[in-house]
Amino acid sequence: MFKFRQIKLNKIKGFFKKWLRVLGENLFLTSLSLILISLIIGSFVFYKYSVLVEEREPGAASKPLPLKEEKIREILKIWETRQKNFEEADLKMFPDPFKLTK
Repeated sequence: MFKFRQIKLNKIKGFFKKWLRVLGENLFLTSLSLILISLIIGSFVFYKYSVLVEEREPGAASKPLPLKEEKIREILKIWETRQKNFEEADLKMFPDPFKLTK
């Protein structure tokens, strides 16, 4: 059993050593084929995430979301108080933190 695994591993190691030698001897063809493979994979990814997304029409909601008047009024009050505080900040005179006072 152990001998069988070792023989199989030796065959696999031998195959990869020969394959790496072939790839090393034909470096130009290897780099050219790797560039071609990366272009093919890149084009599939681009097609899937860019072209197909643009072709699909977004599904419209069957009914609009209900608006709660109370929540809208609360938000408007908060915005008004923030705007009022912002406008009052222009009128206040703040001391210069970098100026020494004696």
